[in-house]
Amino acid sequence: MMFNWLSLVTGFFYIVLGIVIITYKFFFIILEPAVAYPLGIVMILYGIFRIFRAISRFKNTRNEE
Repeated sequence: MMFNWLSLVTGFFYIVLGIVIITYKFFFIILEPAVAYPLGIVMILYGIFRIFRAISRFKNTRNEE
């Protein structure tokens, strides 16, 4: 159960990190826009994936009970 909550919170952090990368074009070093946009999009998509996976696990644990 704790993994589901951790996965949900991590998903939100990945989305925020993706938005920060796109906005400031910074990820430990200054990034070119050609690198910042794809990296930010990948971070956001991965965050969405983690959130959907956590939600589906929440639903599965409720169905098992």
